Amino acid sequence: MSRQGTAAHPSAPTVAKVRMRFAKRGRARFSSHRDVARAMEWALRRAGVPVSLSHGFSPHPRLSWLGAAPTGAASEAEFVEIGLTVDLDPADVAREVDAVLPEGLSVLDVVRAGPGALADRIDASVWRITMPGVAPEQLADAVAALEAADVVEVERMTKNGPRTLDVRAALVELTVDGAAGVTDASADRHPNDGRARDDAPGDRPRPAGDDAPDGTGEVADRRARALRAACGTLTAVVRHTTPAVRPDDVVSALRSVAGLEPPVPVTATRMEQGRLGDSGELLDPLEADRATTGRETVPARHAGEDRSD
Repeated sequence: MSRQGTAAHPSAPTVAKVRMRFAKRGRARFSSHRDVARAMEWALRRAGVPVSLSHGFSPHPRLSWLGAAPTGAASEAEFVEIGLTVDLDPADVAREVDAVLPEGLSVLDVVRAGPGALADRIDASVWRITMPGVAPEQLADAVAALEAADVVEVERMTKNGPRTLDVRAALVELTVDGAAGVTDASADRHPNDGRARDDAPGDRPRPAGDDAPDGTGEVADRRARALRAACGTLTAVVRHTTPAVRPDDVVSALRSVAGLEPPVPVTATRMEQGRLGDSGELLDPLEADRATTGRETVPARHAGEDRSD
């Protein structure tokens, strides 16, 4: 039994903190936040990073997560603050952790934490929502209807029951882009969308429209047809609210005001997180840390690149 006023299992004190920006891509977008947190904790141990621990009978790593992307969404702007028992060079942390992270998770930047809370520098996200099978003109008309509305409420089921959200109040800016088609969506394939070529080495890929008992061939065939058609892309700047307005809520709002019904599930990627500036741009939440510490950290891997192994 520990003496009064002392920790049950004292650990080394936190002497420094680093803030990491990382990406969640490809199949990793189907991982829950808890799965991503466990993978990051494992990678930090594997890389030998001296992470400080909480006190008590069940010590856990001192990691602080901010605005994790929902399950099913990819992200180029996930943030975590890490407490260290040894003051390390952020570039070394970025290199060592990135080398051992599982496929789909990539370190983009690590900086030494300066004064102030990181959460105070993040109040909005930029989402890119891709809608295969939806013509850009059709998407533009639906967006115009959404922007013209004062209130657009949608209902979402939460762990505490159904909640009604005003999606329109959270939207800062909507921009529509389009493409003639999408040629490669393998990174966005759901594990249930038919067998991918790399799922079972040596096996032939399942033909489109295969009448498998689980029906996944039909799903893959319908998605392939949609991907060959026109593809509209919506870029949405969304304020962080409680509860948060997610990409699927934006799609639900478009369905509510304009009857827009994508033929297949949409894909969403968070491109940025930060604080809204006076002109509507998002400010980099790590820029203040770079200015304070006086060091420019070289990202481990630039956004858009992925692991080659």
